[in-house]
Amino acid sequence: MDEDADELLALLDDEYARAILAELTTEPMSVSELCTACEMSDPTAYRRLNRLAAVDLVTEEQVLDPDGHHYKRYRTTVEEVSVRFEDGEYVVSITRTGTDPSDRFTDLFEGLS
Repeated sequence: MDEDADELLALLDDEYARAILAELTTEPMSVSELCTACEMSDPTAYRRLNRLAAVDLVTEEQVLDPDGHHYKRYRTTVEEVSVRFEDGEYVVSITRTGTDPSDRFTDLFEGLS
């Protein structure tokens, strides 16, 4: 078993990481929104988001609010994680979420160039 799979499983064992992933299935959220929804502090949210991003389970995007301030909003990239046991080993599989329609359009347009 490789270290990435072990790290992923250890991260999914964390209640805050699971709560963040669950909340992000509803819509992209800021750290402040995640802290409220998951009842966690800012430092806890940032630590988990950094770890989730390191294993590519969340992505971030910059957002400009009406007041002209920038902030990050996070979205999940995972739909399902499964563990299969066979031949004396275990294999972790990740099913990614579908691509955003606007991203598919951009990919299509860039493919025509």
